[in-house]
Amino acid sequence: MEAHSGIAAIEASVGTEVGPTDWFTVDQARINTFADATEDHQWIHVDTERAAAGPFGGTVAHGFLTLSLVPYLASQLRRGGEGARMGINYGLDRVRFPTPVPAGSRIRARSTLISCDRVGDDAVQLVNRVTIEVEGSEKPACVADTVSRLYF
Repeated sequence: MEAHSGIAAIEASVGTEVGPTDWFTVDQARINTFADATEDHQWIHVDTERAAAGPFGGTVAHGFLTLSLVPYLASQLRRGGEGARMGINYGLDRVRFPTPVPAGSRIRARSTLISCDRVGDDAVQLVNRVTIEVEGSEKPACVADTVSRLYF
């Protein structure tokens, strides 16, 4: 019965926003490490001299690097789920990168629970719209609809 009260609390929070998180700096070392891990060494990410004369005035983080920080940032945005025995990433419904993340800039996240659907008696599937902001930018760096499941 405890699991159902946890599910009910989550269902009651559909449409609400949590956040923002603490600021997180995306430095050139992290960008270079991501480039090495993914074999994506495009000059706009790793060549500081060439990127200085490029369209962004310096190097920028990979969009997928920004996306990969969603689990870390979202861990600061807990909402309900008490009594859950396990949570898993189930996928993504939509991801956009409206503005770049310049090397050295700070990002943070907010999240709005879009939907909560029951999956059997002891689980829910959640869709959260996570928005990653860049300090000083009017546009977000990333907007992602993440899909996860909680098992009670």
